Amino acid sequence: MLEKTQGSQRFNDYERPHADLREFIARAERAGEVVSIKGADWKLEMGTLAEIVNHARAEPPAILFDDVPGYAKGMRLLSGATNSSKRLAIALGLPVPDHPLDVVRAYRERMKRHRPIAPTTVTKGPVLENVDRDGKVDVLKFPVPLLHEHDGGRYIGTDDLVIMRDPDADWVNGGTYRAMVQDKNHVSLWISPGKHGRQIREKYFRAGKPCPVLISCGHDPLLFLAGGNELKFGLCEYDYAGGHRGEPYEIVLSELYGLPMPAHAEIVLEGEMIENVKAREGPFGEFTGYYASSPSQQPLIEVKRVYYRDDPILGIASPMRPPSDFSFSKCVMKAGMIWDEVERAGLSGVTGVWVHEFGGARMFNVLAIKQAYPGHARQAGLLAAGCQSGSYLGRFVVVVDEDVDPSDLFDVMWAICTRCDPASDIEFVRRAWSGPLDPLLDAASSTNSRAIIDACRPYERLADFPMVARASPELRQKVKEKFADLLATIGCG
Repeated sequence: MLEKTQGSQRFNDYERPHADLREFIARAERAGEVVSIKGADWKLEMGTLAEIVNHARAEPPAILFDDVPGYAKGMRLLSGATNSSKRLAIALGLPVPDHPLDVVRAYRERMKRHRPIAPTTVTKGPVLENVDRDGKVDVLKFPVPLLHEHDGGRYIGTDDLVIMRDPDADWVNGGTYRAMVQDKNHVSLWISPGKHGRQIREKYFRAGKPCPVLISCGHDPLLFLAGGNELKFGLCEYDYAGGHRGEPYEIVLSELYGLPMPAHAEIVLEGEMIENVKAREGPFGEFTGYYASSPSQQPLIEVKRVYYRDDPILGIASPMRPPSDFSFSKCVMKAGMIWDEVERAGLSGVTGVWVHEFGGARMFNVLAIKQAYPGHARQAGLLAAGCQSGSYLGRFVVVVDEDVDPSDLFDVMWAICTRCDPASDIEFVRRAWSGPLDPLLDAASSTNSRAIIDACRPYERLADFPMVARASPELRQKVKEKFADLLATIGCG
């Protein structure tokens, strides 16, 4: 049942956090946000269907794949868990929005009071319903998909949480890194340079030690949202996500290395990486829309334990030429995080932030501001380009005035065309943080450049800059009300 709450819709039973992926799916199904597809093959059909559905329209439904040929009945896969405004709001426990920017604004408001909540350790949990050990391990008992025609293998880890403990700070990181199946008990893990998991792994290797690791392959989507974004170093994803849900996650410690895994996870792999034990990983179609990283030798994990629930659900995040089955939710989260970070850095006057899907949720970011002083727009652009959430693999940052909708590309391009003087209003940042997934990566330096486009009216001309030719909001509303019936018949209501 729905109830109206101050102009927005909120689901009564969403007032408490969902316990796990299964309860999230049930809530999304009640909201009409999930489509079930039976009989899709793991080999290419799932990835292709995800592409068809996510390219068909904005804010598509999640896909629950069931009755996978050749696999036990009851095993399912979920694609696009949070890839709509409504599902993302359900995952975050926010009011259901009327516009994507409503989620961004709600996220920003929450971050003003957000406090991390550390997880609670328990001794039992659904993830322990089944435990395969050593010689009984076979990760291919699960319907692991081959997503793209030219992929180097089947990827069990795309919508995953890769869990490692920093050996120096006793800090647990949970990042989203791709995991490719090599055989029934080996997977290889690709982590981009600079990522927290890569830094932690290198600490073990420099000390001549193996790096223990867990790979959770089905869990609360809020953990994927945390693992797939750049949190500050030292902030555990369990704590960050717990702060959003308002309650601690329950974790159980793994048998071999005592690493914390979600007690309600669907599938968790446990093993270790050894520096000189590697296997060929890739290629893999990535979120930029390219096979940007060539096949390479990556650390091999011998999977010694597999923990899983009865009838487990494997999560899928299928990168592809945008939009993908996670790019929309990535854009919303990234926009909220950039907004939060630039304000915490001292920037005032931000009225909106949007990260566009065609840039892979990283490469085309727009800030709207109400200018208050000379240099304000340039400061906003530099902060957005350099903050933790906006730095990795960036390309373009555009700053617009408050009368421009940052989520409306037409509006943004109009501002660029009429308020940006190319010779004076475009700045370049060189040798910025990039990675192998960047199709334009400077291989010699492993960096890229980015443009900061000031598409605001010049501050010194705010008083006399040409007036925009459009009806006032009051006049528009008056005319809309008078001709409401006519406008509705032509789809303009």
